[in-house]
Amino acid sequence: MWNPDVYLAFADHRGRPFFDLLSRVGAQNPRRVVDLGCGPGNLTVTLAERWPGAVVEAVDSSPEMVAAARERGLDATLGGIAEWAPRPDTDVVVSNAALQWVPGHADLMVRWAGELPSGSWIAMQVPGNFDAPSHQAVRDVAKSADFADALADMPWREADVVGTPTDYAGLLADAGCRVDAWETTYVHQLSGATPVLDWITGTALTQVRSRLSDEAWQQYRQAIIPVLARAYPMRADGTTFFPFRRVFVVAQVS
Repeated sequence: MWNPDVYLAFADHRGRPFFDLLSRVGAQNPRRVVDLGCGPGNLTVTLAERWPGAVVEAVDSSPEMVAAARERGLDATLGGIAEWAPRPDTDVVVSNAALQWVPGHADLMVRWAGELPSGSWIAMQVPGNFDAPSHQAVRDVAKSADFADALADMPWREADVVGTPTDYAGLLADAGCRVDAWETTYVHQLSGATPVLDWITGTALTQVRSRLSDEAWQQYRQAIIPVLARAYPMRADGTTFFPFRRVFVVAQVS
């Protein structure tokens, strides 16, 4: 289960890739702008501010996130990205840190390119850190004796769950789009006693948390804390550097 409050604990850090992505979208007066995987809507509302004449469509698969987005005044709807289809007036499709959860999302974007009107835009950003020490720690602790039974059939996401910028660029170029693709590794300087654990609790650990009892969850947290502390040591000033690679694609349909 997604917790909007936990997710928003790092809203500033999580928001930066969204704005870096949108800075490359050149739409002037779009009729409809869609945010797929809108989360709590804190970033979606900025789409309405940038394009005040557009209808903003917000979609998320989490009831908790949809409720949080509606509290921000958005007409958010509950739904899956894989099942979504563009309406005829859709001129911008944005998906920020959501498509990594959708199997076959590259083919999905190619499908959108064939369904969207000429001149429309597809903009997406996904984490590219599934082989990072943080995610390896999540898997290693989950496979330990204390948690192996409860988490035995967990569908772990490996590094190849997302493509490279070149992979996405090739697919969308072949689909007739003009493509701008790149990757960036952000080095987030975090504070707190367990900053990386706090970060991944709102994202990578959501599925783990949903399968553990309250007591087992606390045991899991205690087990992963020293593993993360070794991988991401605290600096003398009390902060921790957390490198985070992300992959970006902006495509304009011809």
